[in-house]
Amino acid sequence: MAVPPAYADLGKSAKDIFNKGFGFGMVKLDVKTKSASGVEFKTSGSSNTDTSRVTGTLETKYKRSEYGLTFTEKWNTDNTLGTEITIEDQIAKGLKLTFDTTFSPNTGKKSGKVKTAYKREYVNLGCDVDFDFAGPTIHGAAVIGFEGWLAGYQMSFDTAKSKMTQNNFAIGYKTGDFQLHTNVNDGTEFGGSIYQKVSDKLETAVNLAWTAGSNSTRFGIAAKYQLDKDASISAKVNNSSLVGVGYTQTLRPGVKLTLSSLVDGKNINAGGHKLGLGLELEA
Repeated sequence: MAVPPAYADLGKSAKDIFNKGFGFGMVKLDVKTKSASGVEFKTSGSSNTDTSRVTGTLETKYKRSEYGLTFTEKWNTDNTLGTEITIEDQIAKGLKLTFDTTFSPNTGKKSGKVKTAYKREYVNLGCDVDFDFAGPTIHGAAVIGFEGWLAGYQMSFDTAKSKMTQNNFAIGYKTGDFQLHTNVNDGTEFGGSIYQKVSDKLETAVNLAWTAGSNSTRFGIAAKYQLDKDASISAKVNNSSLVGVGYTQTLRPGVKLTLSSLVDGKNINAGGHKLGLGLELEA
């Protein structure tokens, strides 16, 4: 078996069917460019149609592949500056170290994080440490895989309070066109998802979740159909009768348009339905 996914990526195929191609209540623009010297620029801006709040981010990334180094600088409209330095496959094969810092000039708030990840055949490990003056928080995760079966564990420990703040388990099964994922978060949140690639053009997903002590179960189904090489349509519905539809069209190489809408099936005449528009440019 190849390297298993990180814990956060377990069940990712089903999540993508539910999330990608939709942008309800948002007007969004993403621009990606790359200079001749190899510096990558990514700019993103969005406007919330409900609150009229406009947000934006700017990210620059420079890679030195021969040294396994990646330098990333980030800025957003909340005036938060971020710097990230990543070293990969240099100290040991499969080992990735990341040093991440943020600084807000307005408030003077600073934060730092050290991330480590190690992956090889059958195993994927991760450990992050959030530095805080009161005491660091340690995040750990591990995933093992064998013959398509996957098992994962994720935890967070607050050293300042000497308390476990997160305690999650997951089990899954993965083949070329089928994926099953189940998880238990903190012993109270239960969830599961199924992904199936029915054909080269059709992908489907089902997810469900419930909370201990509650009789209500959250349930949803979604599908994505590739109309042709440049266009696809996505649809999803949940047990609250919220129906989402998305259409993605590649207008030309490097230009992608996404249109989406969310309709409340229980209150069709009441209004409050949402529309979304997204445009991605890449050069």
